[in-house]
Amino acid sequence: MGEYSVLIGGKAGEGINTAGLSIAGLFSRLGYRTYMYFDYPSLIRGGHNFAIIRASERTIGAHRTPVDVLLAFDQNSIENHRERVHDGTTVIYDASQAVKAEGYGLPLDTILEEEKAPPITGNSAMLGALARVAGIGREVLEDVLRTTVPEKHLEANLRVAGRGYDAAGEVFTVEPLDAPALPVLTGNEAAGLGLVHGGLDSYVAYPMTPSSNLLHFLARHAEDLSIKVIHPENEIGVIQMALGLAYAGEKTAVGTSGGGFCLMTEGLSLAGMSEIPVTIVMGQRPGPSTGMPTYTAQGDLHFVLNAGQGEFPRLVVAPGDLEEAYAWSATALMLSWRYQVPAIVLTDKALAEGACSFDVGAVAPPPDHEPVLWDGAGEYRRYARTESGVSPLAFPGREGAVVKVNSYAHDETGFTTETVKGVTALQEKRFRKGESLKAELSTYPAVKTYGARDAGTTIVCWGSEKWACIEAAEEFGARVVQPLVLAPFPARQWKEAMIGAGRVVCVENNATGQLALLLRQQGFDPGHPVLKYDGRPFAVDELEARLGEVFA
Repeated sequence: MGEYSVLIGGKAGEGINTAGLSIAGLFSRLGYRTYMYFDYPSLIRGGHNFAIIRASERTIGAHRTPVDVLLAFDQNSIENHRERVHDGTTVIYDASQAVKAEGYGLPLDTILEEEKAPPITGNSAMLGALARVAGIGREVLEDVLRTTVPEKHLEANLRVAGRGYDAAGEVFTVEPLDAPALPVLTGNEAAGLGLVHGGLDSYVAYPMTPSSNLLHFLARHAEDLSIKVIHPENEIGVIQMALGLAYAGEKTAVGTSGGGFCLMTEGLSLAGMSEIPVTIVMGQRPGPSTGMPTYTAQGDLHFVLNAGQGEFPRLVVAPGDLEEAYAWSATALMLSWRYQVPAIVLTDKALAEGACSFDVGAVAPPPDHEPVLWDGAGEYRRYARTESGVSPLAFPGREGAVVKVNSYAHDETGFTTETVKGVTALQEKRFRKGESLKAELSTYPAVKTYGARDAGTTIVCWGSEKWACIEAAEEFGARVVQPLVLAPFPARQWKEAMIGAGRVVCVENNATGQLALLLRQQGFDPGHPVLKYDGRPFAVDELEARLGEVFA
């Protein structure tokens, strides 16, 4: 068998996410490519958390419904996932919680008491039992624990894992692959590393799911990455501080979700008028208002495309996996500074908090662009009119330069103006920048395609639904077309990609077909909608069933 799926479930506070990442690491150590979907309610304690870890011989980026092993800390983990259990599923459960199931029962309370280990180490017992069931050697198990568990807790975890290993029996064998063991990262971590690759100096954010972990990751590694990480009091403070840092010459990014982005829109307009570059990582989740803060959605596309008052150019990109999150976060930051426009990296909970094997060698490095800087000749004019619309930058403290930025309509030096000629010239300058940005993006892979051009059936998707669509397309011999850049929309590349598209369906995680609406606005037919709006991403088999209804 070249593919395995494992589900681990329990209460919030029991370390299910960490345990899931350890399971992914176990398979990764054997050369498998992994994907982890993490599902949890907005609770600090209690509720039901679970992670599905899928391992395969090939690259994957989505989960399937059936599981081969179910690790249950409580009865809810059995009851809530009965549809995932099949004849070949092995259940491993905590026998000390009176879980009713057939399989391997681990007396976790007894094990932890005898080993004098803290409750959280029960995850290691489950991991040990999984390794034994999957025919994975104890040495591999211990190696994974040594690389993931802090030194002060390592010995207790090793002992507990050994007890779990001894309590189970081998059911199948996961054969090692002749492939490198890739690190397992979340989308947030890949995006953060991409921002650093793009020249990030400062990251400013207020915690908001699903972008909170991006703040935590960059803060934890700030010294190693040579960046500053700042946590202001709210999202309004975030965007204003970021603009101040950028005005002073710091390449700055911020992170948020829909509710926080609402508060940032006035600052976004300020960036548009004052031509201060800023990159915003916007992780989508269901709304309106607080919605379901720990679940996923693709419902903010048109909000992001149209946020802010007035008219000004912006860059909006929507990566679909870790490699794209890395490359396009770097690209967005660099292009934001090159063209002095706000850039938005649009992710969602499934991508931001989902974890995958990350192959940095598969990332095509983006072109290394530096901003256009003032050469020091003559009087400095912050908003000098140029053919490209881009004015050379100088920063406060530069000898001979008075750097005046303005939220009002302004002339070339930054002084307020309301004259017909001055206001018209300013608006035309901004839109020349937008056209220059669009022209450069025509040289980037702004639209990706998968499958044969003559397939006769095409699945259109964006963002984190990419890999579910790629796998489902194989079932129907279909082609997949995915836009990575959503503003300025790459109309020419899209038109070329859709030649011979045949029957078209548009797969989205929203209720209104927001990509479909954008395509219609650009003059393209988006085909038949296939929508999901319950806060969960498509499982591959679920999407195959939905597509089967359309293609029948």
